[in-house]
Amino acid sequence: MSASPNRSRSIPLEKFVIEGGVPLSGTITPAGNKNGALPIIAACLLTDEVVVLNNVPRISDVEAMLELIALLGARVEWTGHPGEVKIDASDVSSTTVDVALAERIRASFLLAGPLLARFGSATMPPPGGDVIGRRRLDPHIDAFRLLGADVRNERAEIVLEAPALGLRPCDFLMDEPSVMATENALMAAALTRGTTVIRNAASEPHVQDLARMLVDMGAPIDGIGSNVITVHGQASLGGCTHTIAPDHIEIGSFMALAGVTGGELIVQDTRPDDLRMIRLVFGRLGLRTEKRGNDIIVPGNQELRIHNDQGDHIPKVQDGPWPAFPADLTSIALALATQAEGTVLIHEWMFENRLYFCDKLVGMGASIMICDPHRAIVSGRRQLHASRVESPDIRAGMAMLMAALCADGVTQIGNVRQIDRGYERIDERLRELGARITRTEDAPVNA
Repeated sequence: MSASPNRSRSIPLEKFVIEGGVPLSGTITPAGNKNGALPIIAACLLTDEVVVLNNVPRISDVEAMLELIALLGARVEWTGHPGEVKIDASDVSSTTVDVALAERIRASFLLAGPLLARFGSATMPPPGGDVIGRRRLDPHIDAFRLLGADVRNERAEIVLEAPALGLRPCDFLMDEPSVMATENALMAAALTRGTTVIRNAASEPHVQDLARMLVDMGAPIDGIGSNVITVHGQASLGGCTHTIAPDHIEIGSFMALAGVTGGELIVQDTRPDDLRMIRLVFGRLGLRTEKRGNDIIVPGNQELRIHNDQGDHIPKVQDGPWPAFPADLTSIALALATQAEGTVLIHEWMFENRLYFCDKLVGMGASIMICDPHRAIVSGRRQLHASRVESPDIRAGMAMLMAALCADGVTQIGNVRQIDRGYERIDERLRELGARITRTEDAPVNA
């Protein structure tokens, strides 16, 4: 792909127009994991050999990450096969990450580990992304320092430099199981000769997928899927062909979409082990699902009813590090709860701004009491009605899309670029399931 210089450009604003009340039914195949694709693309910088990636979701965050590595000198090609990208980082000539593109996605900071390990330096602007609360860079910086890097804050940049002899292996404890910090540490350690032990590591499915790719590139890794990961780093890594795992967050979103609209849905080719907690929590909200091989089935015409805890107490849905319920599905679980009989406490303890979109659902008729920035009490089932809303972030946008699809009347959702960042061709795929949804263009805005 060709990389263009950083400049202001006109970006069209788009909105979804949705007529609610139609059950979503049919069969769908999930896209590749967005949160897996981004670090995996970054990992391609660890080698001067060609890497071929399959099942890459063609969404705006992925396009931004590909453009970032292209600006560093990598050759990037969508091959023409659906979801296949070929990356050749043999001619990378820069270790300074583009500021404007970095502001678009938080995952831009994932380039720090590969650049530091292979080239000995990285100049990183502050990353962007969803404004859902404070997301610390400290675990990344701690890992780099323990690997021997010098870290300096210079104006609006973080400058990382490895010692003259390169990074050194170490055994360290992360102060929190940060997903992206674990991924950065994994990538840096894979190209640091010797054995590095990462304790209190994140173990989400996308972290595991990155680790499997690094193994394919030649770095043996023990403890994949656990919170203690041992990386046997190498002096050099090779190319590989890797297929990105299906997106468990997207799968959970489609399960909930079928549930709130009363449709019957088959989600094909999943990794059922990645869905155990999701199915368990959705089951507490009254959504029954079935497993058939690697397919997940959502039976139609379900009457959703929240299951109280023992003693008839109000249940709680709380997110947390894997294998707890994923934070990225908290908004979706909340929207699902608005269509279930009963009351549930939603506790989003990881990000203090995640629940700020609830006022939009209240405006559509939902019964939600905000207790504090982390907790909301949802009472259902409430018939929702059409409204005009804006999508503040990826997952809140999907929650509002769920609300619109089960609401009376025609809803308009603006700022759908946020939803497009995480869900590939969402309007087209929903139409294939029977949704009445169109995408229309508004006036352009300068960006």
